[in-house]
Amino acid sequence: MAATEERDSKRRKTGSARGSALVPVAGLLFDPASRPALAELEELARTRRIFGVTHLDAGAGLAELFLDGLTFDCLGCGPGAPLRMDTALQLVALPGDFAVADHALVTLGPGAHLAGAGQLLPVVRVLAGLMLALSELPGIRAIAWLPARLTMSPAWFAEAIGIWLKGGPFPALALTGLARSELGYASRGLSYFVGQEFVFSGKDGNLRESDVRGAMRLTDWLVAHGPVDSRREVELAGFGTVLLEPEGPNSLRARSL
Repeated sequence: MAATEERDSKRRKTGSARGSALVPVAGLLFDPASRPALAELEELARTRRIFGVTHLDAGAGLAELFLDGLTFDCLGCGPGAPLRMDTALQLVALPGDFAVADHALVTLGPGAHLAGAGQLLPVVRVLAGLMLALSELPGIRAIAWLPARLTMSPAWFAEAIGIWLKGGPFPALALTGLARSELGYASRGLSYFVGQEFVFSGKDGNLRESDVRGAMRLTDWLVAHGPVDSRREVELAGFGTVLLEPEGPNSLRARSL
């Protein structure tokens, strides 16, 4: 560990102005009275030795965090200006009256060297591990995955992500969303990973209880196989056959057969 600390000490710079390079994709929501300061990030990095702090900009409340060879921008810590998340489209394992806008938001996003690669699963896995490490900060109330506008309890997120990090299945319910409409189940946030969103409709246009499982299995399949550019049928494990039809460059129609 001494070598790690020496490396981080050599890399760390403070006081120079720089902005967050890329759009943040994750957030941690804190009780406003417990919004973490940059010094608390450094203390957590020093005591837990999971990640390093390689850059600090106190005026902007920005820290560059280093984990497994990758850097991520962390914005919203004190003494910088507080951030807020306006709305969440879905709350998971949180009270129905949980108000995201009432909490202090600290965001995480890929660093500049990850431009164009932040959505790759190996990068997202490292980011998820960093989110788990930061969830040890006092006063945390929720964790948000911004591409899907999901807000989850820290305990629920830790369980879902922990299974994935140990070799389990992609945590579709933690990193993507499903919204039911009259057309079917619409994915939300899937485009971050594959560049497409889908609408999943049931056989003969009628949604069945099992179709939500089909929509989840389709999310897993697309994350594993990538976007679909032509009409095709795919067999989804534990569900059955689904017809996929692209509708424009960023959308996909799925129908159970």
